Amino acid sequence: MNTTELTVEGMTCVNCAKSVDRFLNKQGLEDVYVNFATKEVRFQNTANIAIEQVKAGITKLGFEVVDEHLPSPTFWTLERKFLFALVFTLPLFAHMFIPWKPLHNHWIQLALCTPVFALGVWHFGRSAWVSIQNRFPNMDVLIFMGSTAAFVYSLYGSLMGLGHDFLFYETSAMIITLVLLGNLLEKRAVARTTDAIGELTKLQVQKARKIVGTQIVEVDTRDLKSGDILQVNEGDKIPADGELIEGTATVDESMLTGESEPILKEKGATLVGASILQSGNLRMRVTAAGRDTVLSQIIELVKSAQADKPDIQRLADRISAIFVPVVLAIAALTFVLSYFVFGVNFQNAMLRSIAVMVISCPCAMGLATPTAVMVGVGRLARNGILIKGGQTLEIFANIKNMVFDKTGTLTTGNFQVKNIECYHDFSENDIKNIALQLEQHSSHPIARSLVSEFSDIDVNDDFLLENIKEEKAVGVKGNDEKGNNYQIGSYHIARDLTNDDNHHLYLRKNDQLIATIDIQDELKPDTKATIDYLKSQGMNPIILSGDKQTKTAEVATQLGINEFYAEHLPEEKLVIVENLAKEAPTVMVGDGINDAPALAKATLGVSLGNASPVAIQSSEIILLNDRLDYLQKAVAISRHTLLTIKQNLFWAFAYNIVAIPVAALGYLNPMWGAIFMAFSDVVVIGNSLRLRGKRIE
Repeated sequence: MNTTELTVEGMTCVNCAKSVDRFLNKQGLEDVYVNFATKEVRFQNTANIAIEQVKAGITKLGFEVVDEHLPSPTFWTLERKFLFALVFTLPLFAHMFIPWKPLHNHWIQLALCTPVFALGVWHFGRSAWVSIQNRFPNMDVLIFMGSTAAFVYSLYGSLMGLGHDFLFYETSAMIITLVLLGNLLEKRAVARTTDAIGELTKLQVQKARKIVGTQIVEVDTRDLKSGDILQVNEGDKIPADGELIEGTATVDESMLTGESEPILKEKGATLVGASILQSGNLRMRVTAAGRDTVLSQIIELVKSAQADKPDIQRLADRISAIFVPVVLAIAALTFVLSYFVFGVNFQNAMLRSIAVMVISCPCAMGLATPTAVMVGVGRLARNGILIKGGQTLEIFANIKNMVFDKTGTLTTGNFQVKNIECYHDFSENDIKNIALQLEQHSSHPIARSLVSEFSDIDVNDDFLLENIKEEKAVGVKGNDEKGNNYQIGSYHIARDLTNDDNHHLYLRKNDQLIATIDIQDELKPDTKATIDYLKSQGMNPIILSGDKQTKTAEVATQLGINEFYAEHLPEEKLVIVENLAKEAPTVMVGDGINDAPALAKATLGVSLGNASPVAIQSSEIILLNDRLDYLQKAVAISRHTLLTIKQNLFWAFAYNIVAIPVAALGYLNPMWGAIFMAFSDVVVIGNSLRLRGKRIE
């Protein structure tokens, strides 16, 4: 289905995004995605609602739909609003320290305060009214009511000639100006939490050299289609995903994998859009362009993950939903008790009430999780680790069991043939011919290694196979023109032909065993360190393999893993992972088609970058660089992100729990309350931003 995308200005916090989200869902739109930090709004228009009607509704909420390709026409930016308010507020504030008579004239104070108050009504009042209409009152309700109370009371004092004790124009203006300053700092800080998306987006190539006949024409990459032939020269960014059809080159794919080591590419190699051609020149055939490229899909995954909400945020959301009404009730109760019960004069009772309203900050609770998630997901993406959903971070940080497939995950997957035993007059070359044709139709690491090793053999026309099909975790089968059936696989395909189960692969023709193949594999260089790290973090590493008991036990011993399962089919792996997940949060790490069911059944699935597409689709975490030691980074960054979320929520709750009673007891002037409130959000965001460069062991 066609996705509609809009750029919406004016969303400054989580509650703003919720207002837009709620409106779009009420209109019957589906798959609604709203991100206040990136200004993005996306939805599926299955109800066929006129897009102008949607835009008008968003505008009515107090936001502005703009063309992302054009500069925003808005004159009254947040920066200009703050500077405008500051010009009039400074003289008002100065009268408290400078004994210059004109500054103490209540009519001059009214003249200075009125423009600022009018700006506050426009900026905060509109937002407050919309939030009340949507039954989700936001912080602007408190700011608007607090500044309005101070202004109206002062205006009443001026009109009635009640003297300076009744004038609080500077309070009204300072509340508005300081909150605008806080919003401005918050806006800039939040923008930094989405740097990862910005960096990825900048990688996208705008122009490409397309070969048309004998000419090379420069075209926009948005106009590229699958099958187009492109020329890429040394130093260029590769414009789209494709296949190298002419030339040899070294390519820097660090934007994708986080690894700076260049990769040699030869004819037939896969090319990834936005990677850099370091040396050489090449021609390529486009296989994916626009939204279908790997980079575009990575950007979408990062955006979706940053917008996803972990369970830890649910409590904050429930409190935020009732926060503003509760604060208004506390402010009213503060005034009543101060004035009628404790005998505080009217002015001080009102100031206490205003202080309660302006010092309260529901936004800090709303920003606590998304800002940390945005930074954490971004840092993972820069390291070549993709997370599907912010909730994944929270779950991953609390994992207890880490289940590994063996072949291609813990081991290199680059197998070498150790020995071939032939039977029934078949030569070794015959066996290689048959095995090559069969294994070309499998993505299993053993199959890929055999194809690579047998690729230079002489083709024997006596063994031309057709109708070749792969059966998951069983083998590959096909037949020749005479109707003979051939099958290669593990001992499962030969158990009715031999009792010898000590070989890796068996090749049968009809009801005859015609060969056994022994192969050898080795551990990846980073495997032992990764297993040791996971054990040091209190996790239980487990091997779950379809390989033989002896081979699996040997690997487990090398790695110091106590629990392992061998010779299991996909459906059996599924049951084991399901049982482990019932006992404790469990991750399955794999790379093959046969791992996909277990990856999907585990609490979380982790796939390596060279995994089969179905394995990647079944996973929540993808290690793009195929390095197992990056699992350590994934665990560490996830745990630090969760720690940051907890710190943010603690600050948000503690701040409000302490600040509101202090204000209610009269120990806090409303202006100081506005200062503290304005910077409480910045503290939360600043703590999240620490995660960008924080040293994580």
